[in-house]
Amino acid sequence: MSIGENYNRISEEIRSIARSLGRTDEIQIVAVSKNFPAETIQNAIDSGITLLAENRIQEAKAKMPKLTGTFSVHLVGHLQSNKARDAVKLFDVIHSIDKISTAKKVDAEASAIGKRQKILIQINASGEESKYGIEPEKAPQLVKEITDLNNIELLGLMTIAPFTDNKELVRRAFKETRDLMLEINAQEGLQLRELSMGMTSDYVQAVKEGSTMVRIGRAIFGERTYT
Repeated sequence: MSIGENYNRISEEIRSIARSLGRTDEIQIVAVSKNFPAETIQNAIDSGITLLAENRIQEAKAKMPKLTGTFSVHLVGHLQSNKARDAVKLFDVIHSIDKISTAKKVDAEASAIGKRQKILIQINASGEESKYGIEPEKAPQLVKEITDLNNIELLGLMTIAPFTDNKELVRRAFKETRDLMLEINAQEGLQLRELSMGMTSDYVQAVKEGSTMVRIGRAIFGERTYT
């Protein structure tokens, strides 16, 4: 199947799941194009895909100027503070803020170019030491500190479920992240609504647990070739 056909198939599957749950909100598919060349990404754009994502700053810097058309690009990989300037220039949404020092650097770089940078806070809902993200119990304090920054717009939360065949563990990570956002909204009087949850292997469970953004690469673009 082509990139466009893959995308349309997943879109219809997600719409079907949403209908079965009575959901009427928008669920966005973020097409993760890491490790694919600009030509492949242009094919995706030409097929009607307008929401893309990259994991690495340097890779995005090399590829994005080669693309034409109307599209938006998100950063879904870890962001180091020293890459904040490039991230703010390149990406419409940053999914991976997990500490106030990084958020402050992003805020400063956004202020410098007159931008209000949209972000998500990454939650380590699985408790795995190998994963980035703030511990759930520390997230409310980070939210308080970020909402004091003038050039950042906090949209919601992001998480990566554990890599396991145990669907209950995967579901639990998504549910805990959703519940955490609802708790933060209630405590802080906020209206965060975006939940970036689910990838190729687990987006079905993520949508069932309230995801509003699924980050899908392999199921759209095919298997990656790593060099």
